[in-house]
Amino acid sequence: MKIFLTGNTGMVGKNILEHAKASEHTFLTPLRQDLNLEDKEAVNAYVKTHQPDLIIHAAGLVGGIQANMAHPVNFLVKNLDIGRNVIMAGQQNRVKQVLNLSSSCMYPRLAQNPLQEELILKGELEPTNEGYALAKIVSTRLCEYINSEDDFFQYKTIIPCNLYGRHDTFSPQHSHMIPAVIKKIHDAKITNDASVGIWGTGEARREFMFAEDLADFIFYALEHFSDLPQNTNVGLGKDWTINEYYQTIAKVIGYTGEFIHDTSKPTGMMQKLIDDTKLKAFGWQAQTSLEEGIAKTYEFYKNTVLND
Repeated sequence: MKIFLTGNTGMVGKNILEHAKASEHTFLTPLRQDLNLEDKEAVNAYVKTHQPDLIIHAAGLVGGIQANMAHPVNFLVKNLDIGRNVIMAGQQNRVKQVLNLSSSCMYPRLAQNPLQEELILKGELEPTNEGYALAKIVSTRLCEYINSEDDFFQYKTIIPCNLYGRHDTFSPQHSHMIPAVIKKIHDAKITNDASVGIWGTGEARREFMFAEDLADFIFYALEHFSDLPQNTNVGLGKDWTINEYYQTIAKVIGYTGEFIHDTSKPTGMMQKLIDDTKLKAFGWQAQTSLEEGIAKTYEFYKNTVLND
């Protein structure tokens, strides 16, 4: 297939392009200087010119709690514009299939775990990333609406749990938890710091999947697209506490200091575990263990990020 991949320079996009099955397809991967996804007319013209068979929409402004709290306008507006422009360009140019990547932050903050796909818009969102979540909800609903109006289209959404891996962002101000903690603990080991700080109690639970596994799922989904449910959680169906992530990362890095909790900092949602019932029925399962994934991510950080 000819596939238009948005977000091709991000962690998910790069892992898709590095997957063994990527060579079976032709990927359209314009850079930002070639195509601004916030420009509606430019996106429409690009899709009209290139006529892809399928669009994988993986682009977006992403970040951890600090970034979301500091810049809620950008997280809402930029993601809203990008999602609308890409999906509508597909519809207007009769691209039959769109695989829209959303986020488990769409689920209500007080929803019972594990989080089922039917819970979207059934309650108040987590305030620390509400803007991002609202934008993702709109894109998800837009795919549903397009399908309901015309059964020619197969516009489907996958809802990954939190991700980490090769090509992640390791800046404490802009990254998610695992890469931020890898950098923090690596630095603490290098400088012989006796302790490392943890936001909150560390008892909140999170589900993080290795990004290579998500790429593997995407190629599986392309081969079974008509069987893919409208909205599908993609994750492990298993979570760990923040403290356990810190302990595993410290073990991989070889850091032996202690952890100090700063309970004045926000913890976020106490749990965010996806229900993987539909995923299992679809016939796919992640293969990478937490320790293996963190080890591969740390090697990438040491060998690539620190050497840039």
